[in-house]
Amino acid sequence: MIRNIVKTTLVAAAIGLGFVASAPALALDSVKILVPANPGGGWDQTARALQAAINAEGLAKKVTVDNKGGAGGTIGLAQFVNGAKGDGGATLVGGMVMVGAIATNKSPVNLTQVTPLARLSGETLVVVVPASSKIQTLKELIDQFKANPGSVSWGGGSAGGSDHILAGLIAQAVGVDPTKVNYIAYSGGGEAQAAIMGGHVAAGISGFGEFQSQIKSGKLRALAVSGAERIPGESVPTLKEQGVNVEMVNWRAIFAAPGISEAQQKELVAVLDKAVTSNSWKDALKRNDWQDMYLAGPEFKKFLDADIARITKLVTDLGMVKP
Repeated sequence: MIRNIVKTTLVAAAIGLGFVASAPALALDSVKILVPANPGGGWDQTARALQAAINAEGLAKKVTVDNKGGAGGTIGLAQFVNGAKGDGGATLVGGMVMVGAIATNKSPVNLTQVTPLARLSGETLVVVVPASSKIQTLKELIDQFKANPGSVSWGGGSAGGSDHILAGLIAQAVGVDPTKVNYIAYSGGGEAQAAIMGGHVAAGISGFGEFQSQIKSGKLRALAVSGAERIPGESVPTLKEQGVNVEMVNWRAIFAAPGISEAQQKELVAVLDKAVTSNSWKDALKRNDWQDMYLAGPEFKKFLDADIARITKLVTDLGMVKP
């Protein structure tokens, strides 16, 4: 009788331990997302979409987003590198723009000093003019650009970023010296948008999602998109369709703090793995016309190293690196 009771108790305990072992891990106490740009741009939109997805899935008890703009993200990157070391809940949104800005600004900090987590999404860029502009087509813009490069001011994000790179690639493709591009850099998508709509620049470049509502409302006229194909559901032709042999997609990613443990890194990647499969994140991709480019762990690190080398060479070749 006693033996049976002991046996039953041990079995129950074993089952109980099994339940404990198989129970899902508790959500992270907090995830802090630093956006190294002012509100309103693509990084800000990405961070807030990710915040919504993490909250929707209950993957963290608290998710905050803070902005620290300037110099293509390198000011925020410096703050992150110097202030977040070892913090397992601290993250930073960045991407292709930051890679170019690090090279052009000769930043004392770079992406080798943070912990790569995942590439999140990609976005096709769009070339626009204000609705009030006399320029009606890409051909008219290019004709003016070729005749007098300085007369066409291009507004976009930070110097050396994807918007600037696209302007340089367009110049190169149509036979204009890329160093002659009259590029006006703004520290956030909101500022660039206001300048373009206000007619302070002749043309603008940004991610399609950032200008989408203004294009649909008629405040901006879209002349071309930078992808290999048109954006599904949109009528804006590609650069290539119009004889400008350029295609480019701007990618965005998320990084963790320097000096975190492998276990902390894996914990954050596990959160991201679940967040990007949520309906909340999928809705954000669709709503903003972002491409799903999720790539995590060692494969992202491999991609990042290769793209840093590619973009650094590109901005150097285009004459964007300061002497």
